[in-house]
Amino acid sequence: MKHFYTFRLLFLVTLLGIGSPSGHAQQGGDADVIDKIRALQVAYLSQKLDLTPDEAQKFWPLYNQYTKEVELLIAERQRRNISAKKADPQNKIEAGDNELGYERRMLDIKTHYDKEFQKVLPTTKASSVFRTEREFRSTLVRSLKERQNRNVGGPGARRFRQ
Repeated sequence: MKHFYTFRLLFLVTLLGIGSPSGHAQQGGDADVIDKIRALQVAYLSQKLDLTPDEAQKFWPLYNQYTKEVELLIAERQRRNISAKKADPQNKIEAGDNELGYERRMLDIKTHYDKEFQKVLPTTKASSVFRTEREFRSTLVRSLKERQNRNVGGPGARRFRQ
């Protein structure tokens, strides 16, 4: 069943054109790609968590709020990293402290939402939200790498490039 779902996800990635060499994402299609990935993520999490309609109705607004907070934190981190590259050595020490602060804030967000998920989902489902989210990301990355390998000439093509 796991392989079937992975194949289905790979098929959807291929069908939606994510990672296609056309360069569509670079030409302003980033929002489309992000929307497609989010749709895949919703399908993956819904299937893996086996959400009932009532659970889904309570879970998705909460999960979307969690995702928004995480995205804001990541964007803030990226801005700080860009400014830290231009900084003097003293500011680079502060950048290290900021990294620890980032990790602490990420943990705080996940801890908060873990408790919130447990309010709207059974314990077994709530405890597997973050693990399932990681599984989705690794499955997506693996699918994109496989697609990239096929577009470059496949895995065997590397042997002949030496």
